[in-house]
Amino acid sequence: MYTLSSKLKLIAIIFMIVGAIGLIYGFIAAPSTLEEVEEMMAAEAHHGGGHGEEASHETTTHDIETTQNTSEQTHNETATGDNHEADSHEVSHAEHVFHQLQNKPWAAVYVAAFFFFMIPLGVLAFYAIQFAAQAGWSPVLFRVMEGITAYLLPGSLIMFALLLLSGFHLNHLFVWMDPEVVAHDELIQGKAGFLNVPFFLIRAAIYIIGWNVFRNLLRKYSLKQDESDNNSYYKKSFRLAAGFLVFFIVTESMMSWDWIMSFDPHWFSTLFGWYVFASMFVSGITVIALVTIYLKSRGYLEYVNNSHIHDLAKFMFGISVFWTYLWFSQFMLIWYSNIPEEVTYFITRIDDYNLPFFGMLVLNFIFPILVLMNSDYKRVNWFVVMAGVAILVGHYIDIFNMVMPATVGGSWFIGIPEISAVLFFGGLFVLVVFTALTKVPLVPKRNPYLKESKHFHY
Repeated sequence: MYTLSSKLKLIAIIFMIVGAIGLIYGFIAAPSTLEEVEEMMAAEAHHGGGHGEEASHETTTHDIETTQNTSEQTHNETATGDNHEADSHEVSHAEHVFHQLQNKPWAAVYVAAFFFFMIPLGVLAFYAIQFAAQAGWSPVLFRVMEGITAYLLPGSLIMFALLLLSGFHLNHLFVWMDPEVVAHDELIQGKAGFLNVPFFLIRAAIYIIGWNVFRNLLRKYSLKQDESDNNSYYKKSFRLAAGFLVFFIVTESMMSWDWIMSFDPHWFSTLFGWYVFASMFVSGITVIALVTIYLKSRGYLEYVNNSHIHDLAKFMFGISVFWTYLWFSQFMLIWYSNIPEEVTYFITRIDDYNLPFFGMLVLNFIFPILVLMNSDYKRVNWFVVMAGVAILVGHYIDIFNMVMPATVGGSWFIGIPEISAVLFFGGLFVLVVFTALTKVPLVPKRNPYLKESKHFHY
């Protein structure tokens, strides 16, 4: 039986406390009135961006230039209707920046919450595939997968709470939830049959209930198989996994449309569901590898050998290539066609998010390719760990790139709210996962493929 070390538990709790304090500060530090933003923008314009660390972080060059141009226009125009129009434009822009800065801590929480939620969901899909394919190499890793999927319930409830708070208009993350915006936007009005708050929350509840029911049933059958004298529960798991994968691929695609793509309600991509799936799938497999290597280093999982690590690293390598294929297919086809309502999605990210946009390509594709291409390196634990950390950081930035441009715009910066959110949810994830690993033995007893898995060599 695995025992959670007091040191790891303490680190996880410290991360959660520090993260919670940082998030509270982030919400408190966000501007509460339009006047605060106008003063900040005026100071930026007057001092040429040197007002202070907070203002320089929160207000972009684009915002400063717009404010400066508006101020010059106001100074030079006569005191007629032109002056009034310029003032209205300045107020409108300040209000836009005000909403962006208010969104910043909310968006930071959303990105981190979704990132850590998608890891157990990706692991759950991988776990189901093992049963559906009747894989013989992986049963010694099943308890690790079950432990990671223990975070699915708290992670999905946190996501539902964030969606619920958005539906109650406590933030401005989803622009299509704003009645004033919808009233003046014919395109969003045309999607109102699908993009409306009640139906949105009902769909989210269906996704979450379905995923968690399957996870609990598969865990239940796995434990009962340990005590059974036949393979009846394994056969039930096989049938359940096959049915779940059909449910999963539909609900995962719809979830990606609802929870991510609808941040940009004027834009859509038919590849988006697969793109998000590839991100969560490789992140989940990477965490399986990292947790397995950690447990091996602590003297557990004695039947896991270098061939198991090699296969996990092979999946990390292969799915990273698959993710890159989907990224390139989505990006290049839209860029080449150059249709304004499609290409604006990437123009915004290249112009305002240049470093994270291209940086994640290095972390998600180039780095794993260089580190894991050699078959021998896939058996070296520290190579796998190094590649795994890069993959996880890269896919966090990928989620960041999907969410932030539509919610925060040019006012983005990886500061206290973003770091604190990662610390809080990272600490919660570690605490839940490693606590779940202590509940049952780390090696299943009666899986029909257990002997093959124990003697697996590649």
